[in-house]
Amino acid sequence: MGKPNIKTIGVLTSGGDAPGMNAALRAVARTAWARGIDVKGIYRGYSGLLNDEIFDMEKEFTCDIISRGGTALFTARCEEFKQLEYQEKAAEILRSHNIDGLVVIGGDGSFRGAQKLSAQGINTVALPGTIDLDIACTEYTIGFDTAVNTAMQAIDKIRDSSTSHERCSIIEVMGRNAGYIALWCGMATGAEDILIPESFDGNLPKVEQQIIEHLLRNRAKGKTHHMVINAEGVGHSYSMAKRIESATGIETRATILGHMQRGGSPTAKDRVYASMMGAYAVDLLCAGKTNRVVGYQNGRFMDMDIDEGLAMTKDIDEYQLQIAHLLGK
Repeated sequence: MGKPNIKTIGVLTSGGDAPGMNAALRAVARTAWARGIDVKGIYRGYSGLLNDEIFDMEKEFTCDIISRGGTALFTARCEEFKQLEYQEKAAEILRSHNIDGLVVIGGDGSFRGAQKLSAQGINTVALPGTIDLDIACTEYTIGFDTAVNTAMQAIDKIRDSSTSHERCSIIEVMGRNAGYIALWCGMATGAEDILIPESFDGNLPKVEQQIIEHLLRNRAKGKTHHMVINAEGVGHSYSMAKRIESATGIETRATILGHMQRGGSPTAKDRVYASMMGAYAVDLLCAGKTNRVVGYQNGRFMDMDIDEGLAMTKDIDEYQLQIAHLLGK
């Protein structure tokens, strides 16, 4: 590696927290130090940046965080950062700390913030940190693997109880407007029905009737329990459970797993991939790159322009969805 053309790198985490963010920021810091670059941490994302919550990061800060969920830098959402005057203010604050390269770890909203800072002359690289797997330019996002495994383990436990009570259980998982967590959890737990926003037309009565018919067919065959994995982008889990129980006479319970999916010790995949992405981001900044997003495609780590990445759209794999429904019959 040649002599770095930057002297100080800043790093922040923004938006929803995701397991593996700590591994990424640890890799950013340690790779930078190995290149002779100073590192400054920024607490609470763009909100903390605007409040000048910036500190000199020492090696001790990165010790023993790789196994911890959440983010040691804390995180927050910052609506005001969408305004030009605050983007200009943030750039000036970064310059006042002699930060000439910034790594942003977060989702698509965080990417837009990095994009705006790049337009203000700050060298920026963004890493995809979100459990939702809803960033189109990458096949992997930091935290998704852990979130799916956390939800899967909870669903397996609920199935044990559902079987014992001969129930229908509706388990709602996170994902915002994306159904990847629901799809993966549904396949991994052998769920009978999977509801995702990508294939939901808004006709809830029709969806409920399909579940009811499936549930009654299975009961007629002697199956004593029924699992429905529901994405939060579809929602209505509690009212859905009441209506299904009323229509079938079969005890039906809803469980919303909620923010437990964001927590917990990251899986090996999230630790390793996040570490690779963090190191890659530093290498890009050392090469003089800006307005880049790091991703993972076709079995390798890569990067592209943030503008290009944000312009991309992402759809559910139709074949995977078909197989998930086939296996649940």
